[in-house]
Amino acid sequence: MFSWKAKFQTEFSIFKETLFVRYFDENENVTCYLMPLGKMDLRDSLAIIIEDAERNHIKFVMKQITPEMYNIINSVMPAIFQSKHDRNNDDYIYFSEKLIKLSGNKLQSKRNFINRFKHDNPQWQYLSLHTKDDIEKCTKMLDKWDNLNFAKAKESLRYDYIATKLMLENFHFLQLKGGAISVNDEIVAFTIGEQLTNDTFVIHVEKAYSNMIGAYTIINQQFAEFEAYKYLYINREDDMGLENLRKAKMSYHPDILLKKSKLFIL
Repeated sequence: MFSWKAKFQTEFSIFKETLFVRYFDENENVTCYLMPLGKMDLRDSLAIIIEDAERNHIKFVMKQITPEMYNIINSVMPAIFQSKHDRNNDDYIYFSEKLIKLSGNKLQSKRNFINRFKHDNPQWQYLSLHTKDDIEKCTKMLDKWDNLNFAKAKESLRYDYIATKLMLENFHFLQLKGGAISVNDEIVAFTIGEQLTNDTFVIHVEKAYSNMIGAYTIINQQFAEFEAYKYLYINREDDMGLENLRKAKMSYHPDILLKKSKLFIL
């Protein structure tokens, strides 16, 4: 949320050891709430955000609600909310072993892309991001990547650049993990993520030069192998409704497509 604050104009408040989050979804031109989290009784915390929406004369919308979360909400406030599937925010979740080994006919093309990359770039190597120098090299690559994509970039990619820059600038403070592919000591792809739960690692960022065949594929596989191998699942987040991103994430055949919904007051 910190990294994407420029796009979503995120605001938060902590009251009675409970976190309240409000943000603006410019795609739908609507202010949204997240499910309150903390020690306050859920019924009371939901009443607070409903009242906040009324006080600010905005239509109440709560987003990023999983089926499990909806069941909890509905159990404390039955017949209050209408749920609508929000496909653009569904999370793509894979078994880490699948992304590491890329076994089977369905993922043959991924193995082919990796072999092509290795053939074209015999001096390639993978490195984990630890030092200030590593991170500065990724920042330099990000700026170059942005310049190459600026002319055709949609506004969403501009925010993506800002978010990635913030992650790199605050890499250690945010306790992130990163990995990169270098060719002749130049970064050509990198990824940033972190532990989400005890069994799940989440990928926040993946950048590569699109003119280098297989660059995206190899950083995906190598990062999973070296940074996320201890976890059962890898969550590659949503596709934001971007057609090319959806196609890319579906091409890895997700093991779980975690549905997200938005809630309205009936």
